[in-house]
Amino acid sequence: MTRRGFVLGAGAASAMGAAPRILVHGHRGARAMRPENTLPAFEYAISIGVDALELDMAVTKDNGIVVSHDPYLQPPVCSGPRPKAAIHELTFAELRQWDCGKIRNPQFPEQTPVPGTRMPSLDEVFDLSRRGRFWFNIETKSFPDHPELTPPPGEFARMVLERVRAHRLEQRVLLQSFDFRTLHAMKELAPEIKRVALWEGDDRDFVSIARDAEASAVSPHYPLVTPGKVRAAHAAGIEVIPWTANLPADWDRLIGAEVDAIISDDPAGLLAYLKRRGLH
Repeated sequence: MTRRGFVLGAGAASAMGAAPRILVHGHRGARAMRPENTLPAFEYAISIGVDALELDMAVTKDNGIVVSHDPYLQPPVCSGPRPKAAIHELTFAELRQWDCGKIRNPQFPEQTPVPGTRMPSLDEVFDLSRRGRFWFNIETKSFPDHPELTPPPGEFARMVLERVRAHRLEQRVLLQSFDFRTLHAMKELAPEIKRVALWEGDDRDFVSIARDAEASAVSPHYPLVTPGKVRAAHAAGIEVIPWTANLPADWDRLIGAEVDAIISDDPAGLLAYLKRRGLH
């Protein structure tokens, strides 16, 4: 069952009288356990049964889409031939000289390093689609104050759509962004691609955020979530997918608000927690 094209989540289930089900998105794969935004992280997340892989996209000098949260290569995420480099100034071949798995991120003491891991292309991550029916929650990392770090929004959206269509994943992709220009561009190019408005700003209601972004879902920073804002969003047919909650106390608050999904660095812990409560 679906609501507005998404897999059935808590808000939809409650409205329909069914048992609530909260979906789990593995943040950057599962960065609490594996190096972020790498194939080992995504493979781990798939193996534990996530509903969606959450990931970030950057673009190389030779127009290859790669998976990275930051526009720069630098420790502890990646280490290479120099202390720091901008992804958009490197070719894909130059980028592959960097090791993005050998250093444990000090924020996550249980993370297992995987030396020799290279930053994956978006194509390599999309190739994992054969391993299940999970979604890909993909973010255009766009920086209006630093346009030199990414392609223009319309071009970025076009490039992403080309790869989505090449892998025939139109019905399994959510495009998310803080830069709503890329969401507007994707609506013009391919309105069938589901769009998600990321938000960490002021305490606005989720309905107005979704309308500004022309999105069918809002992904707010989790402290901004309240039951009232979620109810209003659901009444308007808008999904709520907060980021990035890693502790049971925060999961409890989001469960109480009846969000549709939760993005977490620890998807295994979240899945286990939800299953104990009959919510997944």
